[in-house]
Amino acid sequence: MSRAAIILAAGKGTRMKSATPKVLHKVGGRAMMAWTADLATKLGCEKTIIVVGPQFEDVHQAAVTLVGAENVCVQETQSGTATAVQAASSALKGFEGEAIVLYADTPLIPEEVVLGAFTSIEEGASISVLGFEADDPGGYGRLILGEDGGLDRIVEAKDASPEEYAVRLCNSGVMAAPWPLMEELLGEVKNDNAKGEYYLTDLVGLARKRSLKAAAVSCREDDVLGVNSRVQLAEAEAVFQQRARIRFMEEGVGMIDPNTVYFSWDTQIGNDVFVEPNVVFGPGVSIASNVTIKAFCHFEGASVSEGAVLGPYARLRPGASIGEDVRVGNFVEVKNTTMEKGSKANHLAYLGDGVVGENANIGAGTIFCNYDGYFKHRTEVGKDAFVGSNSSLVAPVKIGDGAMVGSGSVVTKNVNAGDLALARGQQITKTGWSAKFREVMSARKKKQ
Repeated sequence: MSRAAIILAAGKGTRMKSATPKVLHKVGGRAMMAWTADLATKLGCEKTIIVVGPQFEDVHQAAVTLVGAENVCVQETQSGTATAVQAASSALKGFEGEAIVLYADTPLIPEEVVLGAFTSIEEGASISVLGFEADDPGGYGRLILGEDGGLDRIVEAKDASPEEYAVRLCNSGVMAAPWPLMEELLGEVKNDNAKGEYYLTDLVGLARKRSLKAAAVSCREDDVLGVNSRVQLAEAEAVFQQRARIRFMEEGVGMIDPNTVYFSWDTQIGNDVFVEPNVVFGPGVSIASNVTIKAFCHFEGASVSEGAVLGPYARLRPGASIGEDVRVGNFVEVKNTTMEKGSKANHLAYLGDGVVGENANIGAGTIFCNYDGYFKHRTEVGKDAFVGSNSSLVAPVKIGDGAMVGSGSVVTKNVNAGDLALARGQQITKTGWSAKFREVMSARKKKQ
């Protein structure tokens, strides 16, 4: 049967205390709403509807980017989760398949967990809800089971009796049902509760009144961790990072101290990569096999080929492309630059907007002077070239194959293949000047 996802993203998120809407805050370098939209894709949903509130234009625009304008619906009056789901009705007109309600502030639900909710429907339940055993149920809604083991009703914490409040099986909010049934039951929801809101959770009780079967599908609490505050955002980030560390180690990545290594949602790392402590992988990083990453490196938007050795304290910025067996050493920053096979920049260099040819050597303190205050320009260093320490290459400039640049040079013109460029002032030596200077200054200091 075809599937649809309804993603609720209309909440104000006031507890975040942020000018950025809650669902656009990031976990693993990715907006929470984007995580949920991607989950819908992985579930094979034919349609994905995002329901937004009227007050956040940036959320609306982000939703349009994710699912298209025709699949974004507005909950004009925020009077509860039932009315939020009802807002999707216009975009699901004529849809006869199964629908699942997801949340844009619950970014880390595993695909297999949600598939369990669909499986329950396929096995005969009319409604299925993901539930978890909580150590501290607190304000969670409670899943109340019937004598037959099926789900009898969902009770919000504020409406629960003492017996119901003591139940530890909690509602995640994720609910699946055939869409025609869900839409019909939504029309019967009332707001006679402590908050005066229209609860999506009432659908279970309404279905049971029709003698329809409802099911609670078990999951772990951290599978459905919702984010409503900065503290919970940090908790979600911690869950993501721990899952990523375990996954990469199981895939053959070595780490001395995994708890100090941080990944992004799209990090790609091959096997037999060795990562020392305090390394950060920002978005858009791809690391091939057999790479060594030393301590305190930071990467973003970069690709690294086999056999490279990076760091310590190396920084790869967007557009950095590191070839096979390349060495990028301590305090070297590479931005929008390709370093071809076997090239080296071992110390204290900035390589921005350029290319370094095979087996070329970039000396300590070398700078690609790529910016004139208005535009960026390219620097090209050829194969087997050697750039001496403390050199500034003022782009646009080309250093030919096998050419050399003497230490301390400021190169503003192209250097042909095989040539040596020296661009520094002539040294002047004044015999005995230093000794006389020290004598005079020492006497003056002693007198004072």
